[in-house]
Amino acid sequence: MTNIRIAPSILSADFARLSDAIRLLEEAGADLVHLDVMDGHFVPNITIGPPVVQAIRKITKLTLDCHLMIEQPQRYIEAFLSAGANMISIHAEAETHLERAFSMIRSGGALAGLAINPATSAATIEDALQYCDFVLIMSVNPGFGGQKFLRGVLPKIRRIREMIQERRLPVKIEVDGGIDSSTAASVVDAGAEILVAGSAIFNATNPVEALRSLRTAASSALV
Repeated sequence: MTNIRIAPSILSADFARLSDAIRLLEEAGADLVHLDVMDGHFVPNITIGPPVVQAIRKITKLTLDCHLMIEQPQRYIEAFLSAGANMISIHAEAETHLERAFSMIRSGGALAGLAINPATSAATIEDALQYCDFVLIMSVNPGFGGQKFLRGVLPKIRRIREMIQERRLPVKIEVDGGIDSSTAASVVDAGAEILVAGSAIFNATNPVEALRSLRTAASSALV
């Protein structure tokens, strides 16, 4: 049976109490900490960089999943590796030399992820799948938290899962955007194994219970 992993995105957390948010995620049984890195160019927002990743690395043993929504990502891979990232995903739309970038990430001891926007087709990444460890499929347009899930992405998740299975590749599928207890099951049914959720957890009255409810909803698709 597939092991569904939950990756809360700290983009929706209170940055003035970030250490408290990380402890809360550990208490709730989070599998990963998802870190949205935005540069104000590739996406219309600016968030965090390597210093914040390094600070979080010092206070938790959870896997740090860094999603680079930035231009020229190769220039910053080494900095995020040095900061303690365990997973680094870069966008197909932002990087011309994907194999080289993935090789840099893997050589640094992290898992390499290929991220794609909602309007990017599965066919675009077909040849790149053999070089990465996971695919991060955006189910909202990247740049801001709290957006509504785009259900049109579901067929693409299924197609990418088929492509992975046809090639017998050990590649995982991660989905990010609008994930909550009402959308989790359909995403897992389509083939997702890692679910990123931000506002559904941190905007809840009880974030710990919200995370656990999300896991329950996601797991229901495996029964």
